[in-house]
Amino acid sequence: MRVVVGKVSDFANGDRKIVEVNGKSIGVFRVDDRFYALRNRCPHQFGPLCMGTLAPRAISGGPGDVRLDSGPPLLACPWHGWEYDIATGQSFMGPGRGNVPALAYDVSVLPGSELLPAEGAEARTDGRVPGPYVAETVPVSVEQDYVVVEDSPARRAGDARNEAQA
Repeated sequence: MRVVVGKVSDFANGDRKIVEVNGKSIGVFRVDDRFYALRNRCPHQFGPLCMGTLAPRAISGGPGDVRLDSGPPLLACPWHGWEYDIATGQSFMGPGRGNVPALAYDVSVLPGSELLPAEGAEARTDGRVPGPYVAETVPVSVEQDYVVVEDSPARRAGDARNEAQA
């Protein structure tokens, strides 16, 4: 099923619109000249993901070197702060929001050449380590100046199987 969300001109840069498609809440975002769509359900604890904060990725090559990435931004779930790539749905560790108990850790100072990535962790070029969750992305396109999302029968059948297994 294809659903027209609105005209491209209805979306300013950074705008979002939440729509219902086949009983699913879907958030549609405009970032520059690209559109992204995600199911409005955080896979962590099913919070309203698309109501969260959208922010560019900060990248650092080391102390004093901070810049913003030009790629798709991250969307932080308003419930627990898990961050999701709006293009792929991949989660990343949130910014530490929520009720986290204070813990003490041993600290040491080492030269940069002695620091190695944690064994088994696959860090991205922006230094973020992927989390365990993947938000459901939804195909979105622009057709004759209209923003269109698609929820195909194959996607709905797959969702039903996934929900039954959960």
